[in-house]
Amino acid sequence: MLSRLHGQPDSYDKKSKYRFGRTLGAGTYGIVREADGPTGKVAIKVILKKNVKGNEQMVYDELNLLQNMKHPHIVKFVDWFESRHLQDKYYIVTELATGGELFDRICEQGKFTEKDASQTIKQVLNAVDYLHSKDVVHRDLKPENLLYLTRETDSDLVLADFGIAKMLDSKSEVLNTMAGSFGYAAPEVMLKKGHGKPVDMWSMGVITYTLLCGYAPFRSENLPDLIEECTNSRVIFHERYWKDVSDDAKDFILGLLTPNPDDRWSSGDALKHKWLIGESATEHNLLPEIKAYMAKARLRRGIELIKLKNRIEALKIQEDDPDNTDMQADPEVPSPASEAVPGQVDGPAGPSSSAKQTIQKVKGAIFREVVMAKVREMRQQEEDDRKVEEVGKQPTM
Repeated sequence: MLSRLHGQPDSYDKKSKYRFGRTLGAGTYGIVREADGPTGKVAIKVILKKNVKGNEQMVYDELNLLQNMKHPHIVKFVDWFESRHLQDKYYIVTELATGGELFDRICEQGKFTEKDASQTIKQVLNAVDYLHSKDVVHRDLKPENLLYLTRETDSDLVLADFGIAKMLDSKSEVLNTMAGSFGYAAPEVMLKKGHGKPVDMWSMGVITYTLLCGYAPFRSENLPDLIEECTNSRVIFHERYWKDVSDDAKDFILGLLTPNPDDRWSSGDALKHKWLIGESATEHNLLPEIKAYMAKARLRRGIELIKLKNRIEALKIQEDDPDNTDMQADPEVPSPASEAVPGQVDGPAGPSSSAKQTIQKVKGAIFREVVMAKVREMRQQEEDDRKVEEVGKQPTM
């Protein structure tokens, strides 16, 4: 009733049940916040409606997917609600995985063997097989989306982030939009040739390779070179890092990292492979290589943290009701405004006029930075598209 008086949909009443906490991440359309709710801690994705205008179906697709997914290794849907007018947003609530990302968690252990790796991959593959049985393609499989539910040693590993997942209308449907993360996307995605379930299997191959040696199988830093490397180069198992890894593990990877999607193993094929049984997997400790990989990853995360703050500030600017924002920066991450005014202390009445001016300048600078970055991104995309077309026109052997 209260919602109606304020012109809000009935579902908006649900928001009062949640106490929002720190920011977990931010993207093009909104952010993900930790929250306390009736069932305990949850993750809430907050999406600005104006950012998905004309593509609202994308949000409804994600909601439909999450509500229909029930598997021990897939993050569970909890609830959803929306707001209108000045607070025009969608809120998607899922269970919160508090056990940490896959590679972070491994680094906390005293030992992580090839046998451990085979059973970890088996958990993820079971989740992928379930998705594919429902004609769902995740399209963004990567270590950052593999999370442990709790800090317990026997915690389940769950697959998260279904923002770009697609449910196929038929088994023969072909998807054509670009999707996935750089380094994990399959060749057919990068070449824009149309794709389906096999893209998830390619990503599984990249994840498995990285888990077993601490570096990626394909390391080109721009799209045309990466396409060339993925389509025309064979997978190399460098002796120094792979000499103690079983041949079955290498065979498993080769079945997944097959450039032609028609020849690539399905989830069902992969689950039948003997390496996942664990009997042929060695007791070789992979931890030193994984820790070296994470040291480099943390360097990248430092850069991503800066980008995260900028994205949150840019999203705040887009809000129609900035005084009642859901785009809250993580308290542990200093906001650009606080960095710009060192030692500034706000009185009981709020920020001083000079501080407000400084904040506005910072917001303006961030906005310009975001716009310029987008322009550079579009220009780079155009150049990459041109090069991709040239690669696609070359005759295949």
